[in-house]
Amino acid sequence: MQIYPNLILDALKTVRYPGTGKDLVEMGMVEDNIRIDGLNVTFSLLFDKPNDPFIRSVVKAAETAILTYVSPEVNIKGNITVKAKQLSRPEPDKLLPKVKNIIAVSSGKGGVGKSTVAANLAVALALQGYKVGLLDADIFGPSQPKMFNLEEARPYMVEAEGRELIEPAENYGVKMLSIGFFVDKDSAVLWRGAMASNALKQLIGDANWGELDYFLIDLPPGTSDIHLTLVQTLAITGAVVVSTPQEVALADARKGISMFTGDKVNVPVLGLIENMAWFTPAELPENKYYLFGKEGCKRLAEELNVPLLGQIPIVQSICEGGDVGKPVALNPNTITGQAFQALAENVVAQIEYRNTHLAPTQRVEVTKK
Repeated sequence: MQIYPNLILDALKTVRYPGTGKDLVEMGMVEDNIRIDGLNVTFSLLFDKPNDPFIRSVVKAAETAILTYVSPEVNIKGNITVKAKQLSRPEPDKLLPKVKNIIAVSSGKGGVGKSTVAANLAVALALQGYKVGLLDADIFGPSQPKMFNLEEARPYMVEAEGRELIEPAENYGVKMLSIGFFVDKDSAVLWRGAMASNALKQLIGDANWGELDYFLIDLPPGTSDIHLTLVQTLAITGAVVVSTPQEVALADARKGISMFTGDKVNVPVLGLIENMAWFTPAELPENKYYLFGKEGCKRLAEELNVPLLGQIPIVQSICEGGDVGKPVALNPNTITGQAFQALAENVVAQIEYRNTHLAPTQRVEVTKK
């Protein structure tokens, strides 16, 4: 029996790709490399992505079609090669190769201003001349789009490094991605842990972050499988833990620090940040009122032998800035702007300190301004 390429193509025209309903030939999935040697047939099928969920079923359907419509004697099983138009996602240890430092911004509990601190720290670093990215990893309560006045942003796909990647939104010199860009902002996100973790992996590994000096991750409050996913996916330089001064918040901050320093996570804690440290009325700038207790984070930092990176006061403009999408760190001449500039300098200094005092294999690269 004589077999011709056209017979193979006619058979493959009967196979529909599940995602579109179109046949394989119409979609251009059959590469022009059909080789026939007697009853032995080989060729390649081209998929958009290397992790296409229909690869196995489509290959099996193609084999069945050829055996049915050409001849049951054709040797086709195992002879169909699968190729992808874009490269696969890099292995975890090779993700973000152009990012020098990855900082996790964490809190033991919600309501301590972690996301506000993360946003203003990112802006402060950008104002100091660093290339900065921010990932809003709080899947169930994304707030960074609002804080960066990017609620209407809709990230798009770009071709980069042989792959289709998500282009982060950008404002105030900070590249930013959030699950908030892809879900209804007025609806709750009802996802199981595995689904949330997979979404985060996409925002990290399938995004065009480019060259960054600092990549900040605004983690969800508490401790969860999302935290484990991130430390298993990325080589995190270190974590900063945000807390307010009162004991109920400090108790959870202790747990957060314990999580990072434990054997399963083993991420260095760069230091503590005390948010809502005191209240200073605008008409009495020299007065400090300790609404939530005095220097609780300072005492905890001393107790756990970690640095106190900064103390951020309670000022109405911080809340207002977040609500209108203009972080207060944009104005470095204010009390709050100066506080976040000092915080950014301390974070950079802490990483430099680690480079100086740790073994070379444990050091991380810091780019000078």
